[in-house]
Parts: sequence; structure tokens; C-alpha cells
Amino acid sequence: MKRVARIGRGVAVALLLAAAPPQAALAQPDEVAPAAKQLLKASTDFLARQQQFSVGTESSIDVVLASGQKIQFDHTAKVSVERPDKWRAERTGDLVDQVFYYDGKSLTLHNPHGGYYATIAAPGTLEEMLDFAREKLDVVAPAGDLLYKNAYDILMKDVTSGFVVGKGVVDGVRCDHLAFRAPNVDWQIWIEEGSRPLARKLVITSRDMLNAPQFTVVTKNWNLKPEFSAATFSFRPPQWLRKLEFVPKDADGIKAK
Repeated sequence: MKRVARIGRGVAVALLLAAAPPQAALAQPDEVAPAAKQLLKASTDFLARQQQFSVGTESSIDVVLASGQKIQFDHTAKVSVERPDKWRAERTGDLVDQVFYYDGKSLTLHNPHGGYYATIAAPGTLEEMLDFAREKLDVVAPAGDLLYKNAYDILMKDVTSGFVVGKGVVDGVRCDHLAFRAPNVDWQIWIEEGSRPLARKLVITSRDMLNAPQFTVVTKNWNLKPEFSAATFSFRPPQWLRKLEFVPKDADGIKAK
């Protein structure tokens, strides 16, 4: 293992030297560069104008053990949005197996393999529902901050510095790579070049926790003209499916009804 570690470090150093990163990426700025603001604003405004879209995500999150060792978990999701009041998220992976439905009136969680579902009345807009789910139910939508119409304001809240790292490629798509810093978190975003400035990758690093755990999400298969039906955003449970109820965030998740 020690030999492998030495080889790994040597390869990493060689790659870094070969890459020759731009000088802008080697210095930490003490303000937010106008170019970084402009690129981020163009991206969030573009998505806010889309009345319908769907996107797939692949994400990973670090869990830090008491010893300081990091364990990584992966999951995928498909998100469908119809503004102003429809949302669906299908999530599968190491820690989750869930489908969420929001039809403008209620939020439903279906666990296909667990054989249960739960439904709760929800606010009447997508943004209000996302706030409700996060604050009351401890449910965080995949890449949820990007779905708000005021996503730029949310992302830039408390940001103290930011800059354009340079160009990058995510899943074969050429992007502008931006980096930002807030008091307890660093985050990076890769935004597609051209007429569709969509977010292609997001990395969030928590600096207020041991060993700085990271959350990474890569977006795939953006569709800005999807075809949805009423069934896309509503759930009709079969009679045999067990119904549970949501409980508040400060309790223990969901419980049997």
C-alpha cells in the first residue's frame, strides 16, 4: 500500500506539472471577479427562463468517520421540472431509493423497494416547496439550489471571493470553470460554453468539518423540450402499498400512519 501511495503521488505531481494551470488559479483572490459573476448570472438566468426541462445527475458525497477516514457514497437522479409548480426526482444509489412527486398541491415520497409511500400538503410553487422540503422535512433536492428562479442570489449569498479558473471539459462538453469561497465552504461550478450556459458540474467542499468532506454532482442529458404527462408529477398508489406519514425535521424522518 505504501508503494502504491508513493506511485500515486508521483503520477499526481507529473499530471499537475504537465497541466501547467493558469496563474489565475494559483492565487487566492480577495474579491469576486466580475467575469465570474457574469458567467454565473448568465447560467442561472438561462435556467430560470426554461419553463420545462429534465436532467440527469451523478453525485458522490463523503462521510467522515470519527477516525477522520472518508467513505464515499454515490447515487444518480433524474429531475423533471415544469414551472411554476411541478417537480419529480428519481433517486437511486448507495444510500437512497426514492421517487419524489410534486404536483403543486402535495409532495409525495415513494420508496419502490421499501414498499411504502408518504404524502404531505405542500406550498403552491416550486421554490416554496423546495424551501418547505428542506426546512420542515430535511429533504434536499438534487442540485436543488440551481432550480430556483433566484438561484444566483442563493449561490452568491455570503460569498467572499470568486474567480474564473479557466476552461474545462465535463462529460465531453467544453465549460468555463469558476471557483468561489464563503466563510465555511468552497464551491466550484463548470458552466457549458455557448448559447446553452447550463451547469455541468458542481463541487462543494465543507471547510468547517474534519478533513473537508466534499459533495460532487455532474449533470447529464439536459433536455429543454421534454414531453411530460399528468402522470409525470402525480402518484397513484396501489391499494397494497403501505402508507406512512412525514414527521417534522427535528423528529425521526417518517413514521407509520
